[in-house]
Amino acid sequence: MAGKSSALLLTDDVALDLAVVLSAIRDIGVEAISEDEVAVITQCETLEGKLSNESSSFDVVVLASKKYQLIGEQWLQEIGRVLKPGGTLLLQAIAVFDISEKTSSTLERKLLMQGFVEVQPLEMNHFLSVGDSRSISIKAKKASWTTGSSFPLKKAMNTSVPKIIVNNESDLIDEDSLLTDEDLKKPQLPIIGDCEVGSTRKACKNCTCGRADSEAKVQKLELTAEQISNPQSACGNCGLGDAFRCSGCPYKGLSPFKLGEKVSLSGNFLAADI
Repeated sequence: MAGKSSALLLTDDVALDLAVVLSAIRDIGVEAISEDEVAVITQCETLEGKLSNESSSFDVVVLASKKYQLIGEQWLQEIGRVLKPGGTLLLQAIAVFDISEKTSSTLERKLLMQGFVEVQPLEMNHFLSVGDSRSISIKAKKASWTTGSSFPLKKAMNTSVPKIIVNNESDLIDEDSLLTDEDLKKPQLPIIGDCEVGSTRKACKNCTCGRADSEAKVQKLELTAEQISNPQSACGNCGLGDAFRCSGCPYKGLSPFKLGEKVSLSGNFLAADI
């Protein structure tokens, strides 16, 4: 059969009308196939989803099953293996009970999950003799590429440079004219009080920098500048907090701190609690 179309017919029934199947193959647009080019396997359910045929052996595979539940992942993988790239699968499933559109969608989804393309439902006669039962017929194709194939992606490059049209007659606006007198005023720097100059000066009368508040806190705690800049403790517990300090501890009332580091007073230290 070299150079000719070949087909594989799978069914879980004991017999099948081959003429009906070949007619259906022609109806879906596949080149005419003679009876001697068709390999038929009946009662395929006993094979448990395994075929002895070589990979990429058939142009067409027809699967006719009385029970759509038997069409599972194993069978679809095996059919995809023996199909040639670009080959066609014609699937027909028949059930005793009414088959809804949901069942058809389920079979179509299974085919897509196994890598088949161009999956579409068809309307055609029964391959099997099952009385008045309904059937689902679906056509699908195996992708024309194989695993590991690569394709160059061609992207159209637009090398043309967009033209910029300049209207020389349009009125230009002077940017300086957009500024107001307020915008042109020189910014005034804030006046720095004497208490901010130098580290030894005292706070001025109208202090606004916060030095006066800091000095008031120091006087209230009766701490010297040395005690604030380099706190020391004879008992070693001054930095742990009031729960560990002596009754006469100069740091009583302050938050815990690390010995040897400068004591920092919070901004709301003198604020009332209520």
